[in-house]
Amino acid sequence: MTQDPTTRDLSPVTRIPRTGLPPYAVVVGDPARAATVAALLEGTEEVSYHREYRVFRGSWKGLGVTVASHGVGAPGAILLFQELADAGVRTFLRLGTAGSMKPGIGDGDLVIAEAAVRDDGVTQQLLPPEYPAVSAPEAVLAVQHAAREAGVPHHRGIVWTRAAFQPGLIPLNAYDGAGLAAIEMELSALLVTASLRGLVAGGVLVVDGANADELVDEDASFSTGGYDPHRAVVARGVERGAVVSLEALRLLAEEAAA
Repeated sequence: MTQDPTTRDLSPVTRIPRTGLPPYAVVVGDPARAATVAALLEGTEEVSYHREYRVFRGSWKGLGVTVASHGVGAPGAILLFQELADAGVRTFLRLGTAGSMKPGIGDGDLVIAEAAVRDDGVTQQLLPPEYPAVSAPEAVLAVQHAAREAGVPHHRGIVWTRAAFQPGLIPLNAYDGAGLAAIEMELSALLVTASLRGLVAGGVLVVDGANADELVDEDASFSTGGYDPHRAVVARGVERGAVVSLEALRLLAEEAAA
């Protein structure tokens, strides 16, 4: 069977080009958010759009940048991370939303992930649970520096990557007292992928509400409770987070070139 040459040049799952993407990437969940971030770039070009995987390239202050969406949940997201790495991306920052798990971290604030709890539903099937999910130290410092320069409220800490979004019968108090900063759904898969491949990765998370325990109404009749990630305070946080992420990539590129 002869393979179509145009198909051969695309990755099998995400359908992104196998070559030609800039090595610095911002990855997000929502395809619409990918377009929003890409609009901040110069010379923006939409490269591909297949399923939840929407990919752009452009430049930020002279640095070539890839922007890509990975959808909801780590099992699908890790396919994008792997195929972007195959295509030559070497530095990743995940710009996502998260629930706050620590007092003092407010809606719209940024959480800079130092590491993640691997409760993502996929990396447990790839390697032993003792293997850590850690951000590259230089990524943490670059994001922190960019957030300080932009005057954006931010916090550093460990986040919980959890496969299930809505609460179930299993209580979410396993990490009470552990000092976790936020809860989200994809970051640990990115951090593990990066560590296994010798890449640089980190997370920039915008707080969009309280932790998952508070997503359930008192009568438990509606599992999403009062959760509303579409408020103006969250949108402003995402806008700030996009600029911080892009500027952090520029700082990382400068450091790599020094």
